[in-house]
Amino acid sequence: MRPLISVRITVRVVLALLLALGVAFAAAPGAQAETPVSEVAQALRKSPVYVDPAATDLLPAAEADALATKIENADKPVFVAVLPADYPKTDLFAKLRAQTGVTGLYGIQVGADFDAKADRVVLPAQGVDNLKVAIEGRTIADRLNSFADLAVTSAAGNAPSSWDTAADDFDAGGLIGLGAVALAGGAGAYALVKRNRKRKADAEWAALAKLRVVVDEDITAFGEELDRLDFHPGEPGATDEMRTDYEHALDAYDRAKSLMGKAERPDDVRGVTEAIEDGRFALAVLAARREGRELPARRPPCFFDPRHGPAVADVSWAPEGGTRRDVPVCAADRTRIEAGDSPDVRTVDTPYGRRPYYEAGPVYGPWAGGYFGGGLLPGLLMGTMLGNMMASPAYAATDYGAGAGGFEGGDVSGSDFGSGDFGGGFGDGGGFGGGDFGGGF
Repeated sequence: MRPLISVRITVRVVLALLLALGVAFAAAPGAQAETPVSEVAQALRKSPVYVDPAATDLLPAAEADALATKIENADKPVFVAVLPADYPKTDLFAKLRAQTGVTGLYGIQVGADFDAKADRVVLPAQGVDNLKVAIEGRTIADRLNSFADLAVTSAAGNAPSSWDTAADDFDAGGLIGLGAVALAGGAGAYALVKRNRKRKADAEWAALAKLRVVVDEDITAFGEELDRLDFHPGEPGATDEMRTDYEHALDAYDRAKSLMGKAERPDDVRGVTEAIEDGRFALAVLAARREGRELPARRPPCFFDPRHGPAVADVSWAPEGGTRRDVPVCAADRTRIEAGDSPDVRTVDTPYGRRPYYEAGPVYGPWAGGYFGGGLLPGLLMGTMLGNMMASPAYAATDYGAGAGGFEGGDVSGSDFGSGDFGGGFGDGGGFGGGDFGGGF
């Protein structure tokens, strides 16, 4: 079997010991045959990065190892394959996803071309498109690293459990041969992993404590809206639809309180803000029914402060020193911006005083993700402190940007996946390659 790029901690220990003992791995001379997709899939089930032996000039082993470590530390179902330029592209994503059998986000570099696709439960198509646009025009190594940085903050779920066992599978014979020296190295690596997990758990508890303050403010504000509503299900003119809207809002309020009471990790907050956003939209629909207006379309909340309720329009806006982008806004903030005034921005406590939430650090990623999910968030936060931090390996390692509820990226689903999620691309008109990131799913 030709050598694979191994990335698990224990494997790196074993390889380092082998090199120290003067053991050389010799590759057979001559041209390499095309690597079957099944072999690429097998490698990705064991680690997040695979570099074909014929494509090591695109991503050298040291860079591949660092990239894989970054993804592993983030504990996200993100896969990267680097293949030679002449590798067949037709139906490559569908074939690889079927043979890997793991729900995830897949990025493939073939020669100079790159494309990415994902199971929609891990990241919707719009989110994948946003990632590809963000990394367009970079060198291959920078492109793949940037893809991983953004992908691990956006992808929902956790890494497949097969990554955890890959090192053990590899080491069954090697550790016996190396004896006590290798075992000692493995024990040290295990201790390091254990310390890192403890540090991560402590950081999550501290982050959750900060989030509780902001989320409790949101829950309280939503409860006050319900108190001011002055709607009674039995009042004259009340319809079944109005009563349904009202009950929906009450249920959302109760759900938000319950979820926050059970929250144990920062990412649990995402479900709370999703519930509040859902309840506020129900109130907006109820208000329209009572006033005889056209029912509002489902829109995200006001970007500047979700407590303002569902947005009524998109306006062009840029953070200080940042790039302009369209953001959803409430009627009051639209009026302020059109008049040349500053919007009414949600601020939070920081060591430097009150600051806008998007300039306050990565803790607020799950909070914002519940309000602005579905691939919308990366574009809204582009160029802000929160957006920049969410695109960093440090943020990825905190796992604050994960998805929530109802599914787990990284699940083994075999060939049971949406064909539309992985169709197109790579040579059959699906938008692959050459900087053309406009096609796809």
